[in-house]
Amino acid sequence: EVQLVESGGGLVQPGGSLRLSCAASGFSFDDYDMTWVRQAPGKGLEWVASISSYRSTEHYAESVKGRFTISRDYVKNTVTLQMNSAKVEDTAVYYCNYRGDRNYWGQGTQVTVSS
Repeated sequence: EVQLVESGGGLVQPGGSLRLSCAASGFSFDDYDMTWVRQAPGKGLEWVASISSYRSTEHYAESVKGRFTISRDYVKNTVTLQMNSAKVEDTAVYYCNYRGDRNYWGQGTQVTVSS
């Protein structure tokens, strides 16, 4: 059974940092690109960042480029999103995602950026 379990969300002040983690199981983690997607209150899904399989090539949305870093650990089968210089507009539920035979999603973790 495929499982994606996000953790690390919470409340952070503007300018602060937060580290999100996604624990993956039930599929061949090494073979798939992994993605973080977010959904702000009242808005649709927004792609945040992706990391490719094997070479771990990173891609970022313009809104987070230079502030967020995506990484993956092939031993622990985890994907991490390091959020720095957080902004109020980063407030959202953050989901871990990969596309196998279909799209798989975690349950999400809430990130709130507020003073």
